[in-house]
Amino acid sequence: MLFCQMCSEDKVKELVSKCLQARDMAYCPYSRFPVGAAILSADGAIITGCNVENASYGLTVCAERTAIQRAVVEGHRQFTAIAVTCDIKDRFVGPCGACRQVLMEFGSEWVVYLTKPDGSYKETSLSDLLPLAFSPEHLGKN
Repeated sequence: MLFCQMCSEDKVKELVSKCLQARDMAYCPYSRFPVGAAILSADGAIITGCNVENASYGLTVCAERTAIQRAVVEGHRQFTAIAVTCDIKDRFVGPCGACRQVLMEFGSEWVVYLTKPDGSYKETSLSDLLPLAFSPEHLGKN
């Protein structure tokens, strides 16, 4: 198990539940592939997001990026965990490469909960999902 100071068993269950709820709000008329995400901020807030598709496919926004953008708008800049889910039942699915890079902007040591529709989850880390990542540190930012 990875270490997450804010991630008590109850908090993980809440995070997983919120990401499942967010998936139900997805706007995905083209792919019919709903995705939900829930981010846990360092101050204990949970911010959700879902994928929002567009007829111009390149303008589609993933659930993880929707959640991070909402979190930033709400004033959050430090995060400890994210739960991500989709409708695939037989295996765990992680964020796409673009989302991994966007999450990396806010640190590499996030705990990531890959969640199935039944609420079961697998715990990993952003640094494991995006090894040797380009980060703000490469630009002299800490």
